[in-house]
Amino acid sequence: MSQLQSLDAIEKRLWGAADLLRANSGLASNEYFMPVMGLIFLRHAYSRYLAVKPVIEATLPSRGGKTRALTKEDFSQQGAIYLHPESQFDTLVALPDSADRAQAIIDAMGRIEDDYESLRGVLPKLEYQKIGNKDLGELLRKLNPDELKTANGDIFGRIYEYFLTQFADQGAHDGGEFFTPISLVQMIVNLIEPEHGKVLDPACGSGGMFVQSANLVERNHGDPTKALTFYGMEKNATTIRLAQMNLAVHGLRGNITEAISYYADPHELVGKADYVMANPPFNVDEVDAEAVRSDPRLPFGLPGVNKAGKVSNGNYLWISYFYSYLNARGRAGFVMSSQASSAGRDEATVRRQLVETGHVDVMVAVRSNFFYTRTVPCELWFFDKAKPAEHQDHVLMLDARNVYRKVTRKIYDFSPEQLANLTSIVWLYRGQTGRVLAQVREHLCDALRAAQSSREPLQDYLAQATKLADLLKEDAALADALIKFKADVADFGHKVDGYADQATAPDAGNQALLDAAELFSGLADTSRDLGRAADHLYKLVGHAIDALNGAGNTRDINRARKDADEARKHAVESLQQVRYFYREARWLQERFPKAELCDVPGLVKLVSRAEIEANDWSLTPGRYVGVAPAAVDEDFDFEAELKSIHIELQGLNDEAVELAAKIARNFEELGA
Repeated sequence: MSQLQSLDAIEKRLWGAADLLRANSGLASNEYFMPVMGLIFLRHAYSRYLAVKPVIEATLPSRGGKTRALTKEDFSQQGAIYLHPESQFDTLVALPDSADRAQAIIDAMGRIEDDYESLRGVLPKLEYQKIGNKDLGELLRKLNPDELKTANGDIFGRIYEYFLTQFADQGAHDGGEFFTPISLVQMIVNLIEPEHGKVLDPACGSGGMFVQSANLVERNHGDPTKALTFYGMEKNATTIRLAQMNLAVHGLRGNITEAISYYADPHELVGKADYVMANPPFNVDEVDAEAVRSDPRLPFGLPGVNKAGKVSNGNYLWISYFYSYLNARGRAGFVMSSQASSAGRDEATVRRQLVETGHVDVMVAVRSNFFYTRTVPCELWFFDKAKPAEHQDHVLMLDARNVYRKVTRKIYDFSPEQLANLTSIVWLYRGQTGRVLAQVREHLCDALRAAQSSREPLQDYLAQATKLADLLKEDAALADALIKFKADVADFGHKVDGYADQATAPDAGNQALLDAAELFSGLADTSRDLGRAADHLYKLVGHAIDALNGAGNTRDINRARKDADEARKHAVESLQQVRYFYREARWLQERFPKAELCDVPGLVKLVSRAEIEANDWSLTPGRYVGVAPAAVDEDFDFEAELKSIHIELQGLNDEAVELAAKIARNFEELGA
């Protein structure tokens, strides 16, 4: 399940908890913004504390039978912060109504600030005294759902972004700021691969770029607190506090300065940054041209100026700044408006000079609806000042607009596997064939693991269906189908065992993986057929119950039917994962059968500088990759399409409920 999906269930609940303050406390939205975000910080910090504590305790040294006490350094090494008992969220939730909750929260925040210098003066404290004791108790309880305890990733940034949107509607915050989708941040991190050195984000928001960079270092078994130094700029003081909280909750520290990046360079990092990552505001047209005309961060000159003396579009200010910050071997990855890659006149002149440096490395087009608060499409730009000589006169154009996963009616993202496949294309471009083959093997191994994991839910469904059939003894068709399904499940188990013996070697070459995929096609087909058989069996159950026409023990039958349906859904979802991972492996193999980079119509093309010049120096991927040929998909994924339709319908239903409630409130306010 994606992060968007895992948090979707709790966002409205969290906002409802915050909105409780507006209704009951008399506070304006800009007054309860930080208190709510402070508690979300504390809740997330506690989740990370609980997650790493057993790992730390298992490695603590002991002497004379006495184990050393936990320290904050232990938790920093695990990307978390140490929490004294009085700062732990469960302690606050358990406070009785007779306790002074505001003071308890202030004390909890104070203990954390005492331990972590980077948070001193950052966490909200006195603000809690403006909130009633009962309201605080209700807020603490509502901010403690089970889903929040198990969610991972940059959850704080995502919830921060959601709250920004809601508070902006009430005038509490600048609605022009928006959070960078996790998929895009991960794509940027995957391609620039920050390993060590200075990481700069001149428009850092809630610090998500830093968090994902640290995650990459951790996945490669490094210590991000030693490998990376984070520098950020942000114009909004409240957002800086949130970014510092986000970093701290992941055991990180950063030098984040309040500044308007168009005019200021407080870190003085021109030519010094190893990595630049950013998602700046798009299409800003209010920058004073004279104030930036002689800025050393504009090596290609000033882009166009309008009659009002303003830079006509700030996109190329950002692009030039990002380039100028890089050292001689630096890499940059950033989100940019899709308009920028083909903009004309003075912006085209800047773009030409950029291309002529040979440092524009990769361009990635992303479809609309990836942003949570905007529907605009975007592009990811990548610079590499250490590009190998053979790539100096080329740019990799990657059109990912047809690669996406529908999460909600309004939100799309990349699944982890889609993200891995897109990253693999860049690996091929960089000659890292071994990483791509390892990724294909991982997909196939995931398919096998999914098949093995599906055996238990299949047996559970079989047991529930058998129990239900026993209550419907008179139905011969159901009994026959159950016998056949039982045999199919047993046969599937034997096949899974057989495929386990055919597992590919860790160093398998391309041909071995192609052969393995051909072999695994049988497993994928069997899982699909077994899922359909599971659905068919349940349909027969429905027919048999309908035929009873109310006769028999309906209570037991209905209860058994519900249990069987839940078991069926679990079994079918498990089986679908087998085919899903197999198809992701084949996605790469079908497009790059030799495990070498090649032009794929509608997806990718390595474009020469001469071709870019012939196209007005455009860096728009779709202009070069063409259109994929129409093809009949004989293996159309009906399940995925039905899921997409269901998501669309659910989104429309939710909106209808919200609109009805809003209309009712409006009528009440009018006294109608």
